[in-house]
This record gives sequence, C-alpha cells and structure tokens, in this order.
Amino acid sequence: MNYISGIIDKIYELSKEALIHIKDAQSRGMIHRTPLYRSDTLSSFTNANVYLKLEALQKTGSFKVRGAFNAITHYVNSENTRHVITASAGNHAQGVAYVAKIYDLKATIVMPKYTPWIKVSNTKKYGADVILEGQSYYEAEKHAVELAKELNAKMIHAYDDPFVIAGQGTIGWEIIEDLKDVDYVIVPVGGGGLISGIASVIKAIKPSTKIIGVQTETTPSAYLSLRQGKVTTVDNTDTIADGIAVKRIGDLTFEIMRNTIDDIVLVNDQEIVNAILMLAESAKVIAEGAGAVAAAALLSGKINVKGNVVVIISGGNIDVTMLAKVLYKGLVQTGRLIMLKGLIPDRPGMLAQVTGVLGKLGVNIVEIRHERYNPLIKPSYTEVNIVVEMPPEEGAVDKVLNELSKLGFNFKVEVP
Repeated sequence: MNYISGIIDKIYELSKEALIHIKDAQSRGMIHRTPLYRSDTLSSFTNANVYLKLEALQKTGSFKVRGAFNAITHYVNSENTRHVITASAGNHAQGVAYVAKIYDLKATIVMPKYTPWIKVSNTKKYGADVILEGQSYYEAEKHAVELAKELNAKMIHAYDDPFVIAGQGTIGWEIIEDLKDVDYVIVPVGGGGLISGIASVIKAIKPSTKIIGVQTETTPSAYLSLRQGKVTTVDNTDTIADGIAVKRIGDLTFEIMRNTIDDIVLVNDQEIVNAILMLAESAKVIAEGAGAVAAAALLSGKINVKGNVVVIISGGNIDVTMLAKVLYKGLVQTGRLIMLKGLIPDRPGMLAQVTGVLGKLGVNIVEIRHERYNPLIKPSYTEVNIVVEMPPEEGAVDKVLNELSKLGFNFKVEVP
C-alpha cells in the first residue's frame, strides 16, 4: 500500500508540473481551458447541480491533447526525443500528431483498421504517418511497441505513462479552480489514464469527493479488473464508444484506480445514443460515444448523485454520418420519431384528411410511403406509412390516434 501511495503521490506532484506546461500552452493558444457548463437538463433529472466539463471543445476535439503535450514536452526536454510513435483508436493519435507538429517532430501513429475515417483523416492532417494495423487497439498497440524499437522512436503510451496521466490530471486542477465544492466527478474509462489523473489530483485535495468511472457493457475491462482484483482482458470491442473500447487497462492505471476511485458502472449503446441526443439538443454540444458515457450513466439512473456533480464530456470526434444515425436512433428510442401505419380508401382527398389532422396537432411529416400492391390489401384501399416527428409532450401519440379514429382511420404505431 505504501508503494501504491507513493505512485499516486508521484502522479499528483507530476500533475503540478503538468499544469505549468498546460497553462503555458493555453496562454499561447495551443490548448484550450475548457468551460465548466451547468446542465439544466441533467440537474433537473438528478435533483443535483450537474456541470459538464467540455473536453469535446478541446484542441483536436478531445482531452487527449493534454497528456500528449505534457509527455512529449517532458521527453523532448529530458531525452531530446525527435521521433514519437503511439497506438490509438483516434483521439490520442490526434493529440500526439498535433503536439509533434508543434515541436517539429516526426510522428508515426498506429491505428486499428476499424478506426472512424474522421479520426484517421484528422491525424494525417497534422502531418503524422498513419499505419492501420490490427482489429483492435490492443493489436495496434503491440505493433506500435515493436515498431518503436525498430525505428528507435519514443513510445507515447495512450494511458499507461505517468506523464500522460499527469497531463490528464490537469482537468482535475481546473475543476477544483472553477468549482470549489465538488461532491462527484463522473469520468469515462478506457485504459484508465483520464480517471487516474483526475482522481490523483482531486482525492489529494478533497478526499471526500466521489470519483465514479463509466465503461460500456460490451468492453468492461476496468470494471472486471477492479472487481476481480487483477488486470483482466476482455475480447469484445464492439461498441459505439470506440474511444474507450480497450481490451486491457494499464498496469499503472489499474493500481491508481483501485486505490482512488469509488465505483465504476456500465452503460449500453442505446443509453449512450440517448445521451448524445440529449447533449446535442440541450447543451448544444456534439459528443462522440466515448465522450457521452458519463452523461449516459446519469440519464440511465446508473448513478445516484447529490450536491455538485461534474460530468466529463471527454471528446467530440464523431463521424458526421455516424452522428446522423445516432440522432435518428435516439429520436426513435425516445418516441420523438415514429411511423403511423394504416389503411385508407384509395380515392382523392383521403390522404389530405389524414395529413390535415397531423398538421392541426403540430405533427411534422418526415416521409410518406404507399403500399398498393400487397395482395392482402383490398383493391380499393392503400396502406400508408407516415414517418412523423412528434411534439415533445406527454400523450401526443394517443391524441393523434384518437383524432384519426374519429374520422374512421385505424392507424397503429410502428418503429420507422
């Protein structure tokens, strides 16, 4: 335990040095000091004061640039590093590539083959050489470690590096500076670098603050490791939260987490989708899957909170096409987008009566489809499928169905 306490104390001290580096970078416009924004929606939902730490608005679209900047600054100054290499599912890759460009270093980035296009493209834009290797972060990391030896490059680990962890810990310092009394901090967990850094700082300053981690149900590597008392590898990385789809957490982060965080909970992909929709609609913030998991934990009731709560929105690098799919699924899941299906006489004016009811009730028509050729439908009728956006008010669907029924139209609700 003394050894572990020493590690945590070391990260805390390193985070003080990291804060100097990050504040200097912020003064020169290289890194943002991200806002702490009160969410009325989550505050009302939880009966607490919920604040969003918006790292989705950070340079490169993610908190990862903090750890990358601090680590690379250290290795350039202490080892005269001129070539850096890393493995990443996307956000750490962009952070390393961006910082390498600042220092005029050569950067080689190994990314899994499934990495979203936007993350690969943005990494290349910063001037890095990108290698797509492996089906998961774990496989990409193995290749990067081997390549670093061959190329005599400095490996900048995505999360199991004390200087990376200390860089992420600067978020903890900013939270304490902006909100003196913090009762809960809820943090996404992949390999554990972010929560290890934040917890090392906040627990040293205010030990009573609860630090809660969040992972996905399909990739619960930290969740299982903490419950089994040893680092545990999982096989599945199939989740919308690709940024935290890590098969194995770090050895260093495991030791820090097991001695600093209070709990870790799991959310599923649909809960993440709902959180992305809420953040876009209510907070006007675009979050990627990994960036939204902490908000998902609150929205799904997985965590009971009180007092002042900080939710880390860790990243916003989501592909636009994926965002469109996510928002669509979120609208369907929450009943905001439905399909009305029914039979109407196939003669002039009938459809106009139906759309007239919808218009009167403030229902927006998204799409109308006819089915006339189904042999089970009477020749004098047509089946109409109307995809509509419902007003956000209780009982709106029943009101629509009742009004249509009064005109003799029998419609039912289906998923679009």
